[in-house]
Amino acid sequence: MEVLKVELKKLKNEVLQISIKEQLREAYTASQDDLEYIGTEFSNFCKNQQLKKALLNSVDLLNAGEYDAIRGLVDNALKAGQDKDIGHEYDKDTESRYREEHRKTIPSPWKDINEITQGGLGGGDFGLVFGNPGGGKSWSLVALGGFAVEQGFNVVHYTLELGSEYVGRRYDAYFTGINVSDITQHRQKVEERINNLPGRLIIKEYPPMRASISTIESHIQKCRDLEFEPDLIIIDYVDLLSTRKKTADRKGEIDDIYISTKGLARQLNIPVWSVSQVNRAGAKDDIIEGDKAAGSYDKIMITDLAMSLSRKRKDKVNGTGRLHIMKNRYGMDGMTYGVKVDISTGHFELSDYDGEEESDDTPQNFDQVSSVERKQLQSKFFALSNS
Repeated sequence: MEVLKVELKKLKNEVLQISIKEQLREAYTASQDDLEYIGTEFSNFCKNQQLKKALLNSVDLLNAGEYDAIRGLVDNALKAGQDKDIGHEYDKDTESRYREEHRKTIPSPWKDINEITQGGLGGGDFGLVFGNPGGGKSWSLVALGGFAVEQGFNVVHYTLELGSEYVGRRYDAYFTGINVSDITQHRQKVEERINNLPGRLIIKEYPPMRASISTIESHIQKCRDLEFEPDLIIIDYVDLLSTRKKTADRKGEIDDIYISTKGLARQLNIPVWSVSQVNRAGAKDDIIEGDKAAGSYDKIMITDLAMSLSRKRKDKVNGTGRLHIMKNRYGMDGMTYGVKVDISTGHFELSDYDGEEESDDTPQNFDQVSSVERKQLQSKFFALSNS
């Protein structure tokens, strides 16, 4: 701006000064939408000009037979306009690593998870929740999305398994605390609650295997064009996306989908949450470990945070479960938390897990009696002994 002021003062024509000031003011407040195009065109112009200059200067060198000098001129001309960003320079970029806004995180509804992930998932992170069928995986995504909306973030929830209207009723149940089975009878309360939400939510439904990562990327761009900037992406669930890569087995296709999902999160600098199934052996475990992932173990390698939600038959009756941290790039993993689950409203409460709480199915013999049942038997034995 100081340079422009000096140049304007050199002009003697006052009318011309005023005209240039007005044009500069308009240019200064212009939109940045075309900046990428302008940058590309200007870069190409610089390359062409440098190449022309190199060719003209090469005439004398050609007559003199100095071919190495010609090669040097042409090489330097081709380098014009190249991206000078070689990456994060460790010794020079210390300040950027410690800026508060360096990693913008979206917190989860659970304090314990936020503590071990340094605030939640950040831009470009990919979080995954494993679980057995009917264990509440999709409800956990509703809890993650609903909590983010309550904190003022914009969420896009992609559903490839359930209808968008039903997913919307699940969010209604989460926000109001009313059983999802009864939510249709409380429309007024739902509308009052929605009007007070600081964030916004979009639910987009796609048929299974009919949408790809490119489909989702195009939809996100459409949201941005309509002035809806997503802060969090939820996909229920990634395994149901399609891919152009066709392999002899489904594993290769799934790996490609998960790598593409992680790439999308990194490209958009937006965290992504999704869920996935465990295999038959994992469905029987009290604590689901990483080797029980269905389809491909590489899923866990690709993600930044992988958790498992184990809920067996008795857990579903009692509203309990166990949440195990399989992998965590930002802190400790291997911990297990007890979970109190209300799948009628999508609320999950985490607590300490001491390993004594068993929720196994009915034992086949006395050696398989759970710790809870042993305590009950002990209480009855002492009661009979005292009487």
